[in-house]
Amino acid sequence: IYLSLNATFQSSVTKPIAYRKRQLYNLARFAQENAEALAQCLFEDLGKPRQEALCTEINPVVQRALHAAQNLDKWMDHETGRFEVQPFQKNWKVQVEKCPKGVSLIIVPWNYPVILAFLPLIGAIAAGCCSAIKLSEMAPAVASFIAENLTKHLDANAYRVILGGVPEITKVLELKWDHILYTGNSKTARIIAAAAARHLTPLTLELGGKSPVIIDASSTDLEVVARRVLWGKVMNAGQICVSPDYVLLVGGGDVEAKFVTAMKKVYAEFYPQGALAYEGMGDGGYGRIVNKTHFERIRGMMEASQGRVVVRGKVDEERLMIEPCVIVVDQAGKDVLLEEEIFGPILPVVIVGSVDAAIKFVNERPHALTLYLFTETDRFRKTVIDHTMSGQVVVNDTVFHLTCGCFFDNLCSFLRSVSG
Repeated sequence: IYLSLNATFQSSVTKPIAYRKRQLYNLARFAQENAEALAQCLFEDLGKPRQEALCTEINPVVQRALHAAQNLDKWMDHETGRFEVQPFQKNWKVQVEKCPKGVSLIIVPWNYPVILAFLPLIGAIAAGCCSAIKLSEMAPAVASFIAENLTKHLDANAYRVILGGVPEITKVLELKWDHILYTGNSKTARIIAAAAARHLTPLTLELGGKSPVIIDASSTDLEVVARRVLWGKVMNAGQICVSPDYVLLVGGGDVEAKFVTAMKKVYAEFYPQGALAYEGMGDGGYGRIVNKTHFERIRGMMEASQGRVVVRGKVDEERLMIEPCVIVVDQAGKDVLLEEEIFGPILPVVIVGSVDAAIKFVNERPHALTLYLFTETDRFRKTVIDHTMSGQVVVNDTVFHLTCGCFFDNLCSFLRSVSG
């Protein structure tokens, strides 16, 4: 695969704009024509409901591929006349030419195995690169389907799928790629970064982390806030890198009671019979945990927590399902739920007395991938944004945002930017 992709790139077949557009349109067609099959695979691997699969994984691939094809000419235009130069350089004819880097390796996680395979691929195709896509063995239905069907639409000489687990990816990382893109956790990222460093391979890492939610209880409608936070938490059963990880509820008096009441009401609206009753592909369904190992990890965190369970939290070991669970923990922040990224449907809530206390709490931990902020006052918003650091800040909503750069462990990602 590696030698074949390099030979294809050296032949320059992927460089013409017309070729790139054709591959982008073919990728959009692949996702569109196989939408139901891909949704079924996502349900088999993750219990992901059909509507969620279409909205968060499949339809965006179609939209982004078409967008790239329709804007490719503009993106590839030479850039001239906007450079600051020394006086003696003013007569130089300087321009930026956008050239493909070579053969890229895309390492895909299990939690969003369709969109996180194809968004980076769209960037690679648009740039004129060849790509190898290493799909996750933890999403076997998706991996098998893509491996069997993708090259029916794309040029098999330029874009290939790699299957397998740790032994296979270990061998793959011994090779010298022109660029590696990895989406996943920081522990694996360090291994990949070390492998890339041996060849000085450029690397893009899109990693997780604990994404806090700061709520200004004095200025917000707590029922609206609860609805938006819970919606973000139940998506893919909390198995998403930008899932709301913990809540800092700013206020005094009875703010805890009001927020818990709001959460209970919203949960009952989402799942009148409890989330465990909503397994299935239909609209309003609720996903499951990817495998037994992750199920036991999440359940272990719930059992080890010293906090008070205030909303649901039932589990079904046979079906690997865990209900959304809201747990109020001590302000000291020593609870197990506040240590590592949860990556599951548990939402710890910490009551803090002031915005300064919330800022201090956030800054004592590694930089967040995303910080969610709920407030109706400009002063509160500006105070939080000016005194914290995160990949992005989303005000009065969760999950959906524009992603251009993300901090985590001092590594920067540009996964979904125009630069590809």
